[in-house]
Amino acid sequence: MSYVFIGIAFFLLILGLIGAVLPVLPGPPIAWAGLFVGHFSAFSALGVPALVVTGIAAAVVTVLDYVFPSVLTKASGGSRLGSLGCTLGLIVGLFLTPVGVIAGPFVGAFIGEMINDSSNTKKALKAAFGAFLGFLTGTGLKLILAGIFIWVYIASLTSGF
Repeated sequence: MSYVFIGIAFFLLILGLIGAVLPVLPGPPIAWAGLFVGHFSAFSALGVPALVVTGIAAAVVTVLDYVFPSVLTKASGGSRLGSLGCTLGLIVGLFLTPVGVIAGPFVGAFIGEMINDSSNTKKALKAAFGAFLGFLTGTGLKLILAGIFIWVYIASLTSGF
């Protein structure tokens, strides 16, 4: 049964890593679920204190991921439409090349800002850049956290905590 737990744990950890980039999957909570399931393997030395700390980290990063684009868009003079455009741009960008995933949030935020106020292109570019930075910051944090979770789990299997 331990091998089943290990398999499910790795599946969830990898899915959490993918979810760090895809907006439809909540990456950190899924990756944390992998740690939780993996905890039940007889081969894992992952303890309850580590699960608590990683669970708090997953919750904090998940909240920050929703806050950063909005805060940085507003700090750059943007609107809600800019933030919404950033998210929609990412979704559309997923169907394009990897460049689409990077450029999509910026283009989407710019279009959202132009819909909000088409008279000020400079302001729309500044807000789009803020939304893009927020997206990159949140995505970066999620990727780092998912990578740490994978490392923690592998370490718990090989050397114990």
